[in-house]
Amino acid sequence: MTTVVRRQANSRKSYWNPSTVATVAGMTVFSLMMAFPFVWMFSTSLKVPATAFKLPPELWPYEWRFENYRQVLQHPTVPVPKFFLNSFKIATLVTLGQLVTCTTAAYAFARLRFPGSSFLFMLFLTSIMVPGQVTIIPMFILMRKLGLMNTHGALIVPGLTSVFGVFMLRQFFMTLPNELEDAARIDGAGTFRILWQVMIPLVGPGLATLAVITFNGSWNAFFGPLIFLNDWTKFTWPLGMAMLRGQYGEGSMSVQMAGISLGVIPTAILFALGQRFIIESITFSGIKG
Repeated sequence: MTTVVRRQANSRKSYWNPSTVATVAGMTVFSLMMAFPFVWMFSTSLKVPATAFKLPPELWPYEWRFENYRQVLQHPTVPVPKFFLNSFKIATLVTLGQLVTCTTAAYAFARLRFPGSSFLFMLFLTSIMVPGQVTIIPMFILMRKLGLMNTHGALIVPGLTSVFGVFMLRQFFMTLPNELEDAARIDGAGTFRILWQVMIPLVGPGLATLAVITFNGSWNAFFGPLIFLNDWTKFTWPLGMAMLRGQYGEGSMSVQMAGISLGVIPTAILFALGQRFIIESITFSGIKG
């Protein structure tokens, strides 16, 4: 009994040692700093427009104005719900496309041996160093040749694969033991069956992480839709937020913050659902890699 009490006392001392307290305090301060922009955004979305730029700024509004959210959803000239649906369609199709193409390409680079595979993969990785703004002119010409200008296809087709996604999933596949594939081949399984029934279930955290990152990136994309879309009925949510601002910046800041707050909801829900898998993917790659 005495030994158990001593162990518990020692565990409490080790838990509350100065290093741990300093780490927790630092992480708390850092977390508050990261959360402050979101708190300010939500607070401003509930303010009376006249007090949005009040100095000194008020963290919480003295009058809660939920009317700002109704103005966003029922705006007379900016169909925000339509923009939400457009962004959701594009982001969903891009995410599904990358999950398919990146998974198959990553498995091929990680587990299949063919002439020039290493050189091809290194050449493939070099494209990460090329900014998207550099290739936007050739991409614009290509989309025009394909007849996809001013359509959502101009945003979906180029986003159906990702160098980052292939690289990340390849690292996951490389950590899996070869004995799993050997056992499956002995049982008569082919390459695609091994990939679908053996490998993909084991890299679930990586797939979930890629899905969250891809959806978030596509949902918040502004440059691509600005270049390829001309019809305002096909605009995405980020372009819609720019329209709420007005041509000369005369739009209500509170209404803009209300629209942005609504736009954060899909990505926040997706992140909440995939948070456990993201943590597992970080832990998995840290242990195996």
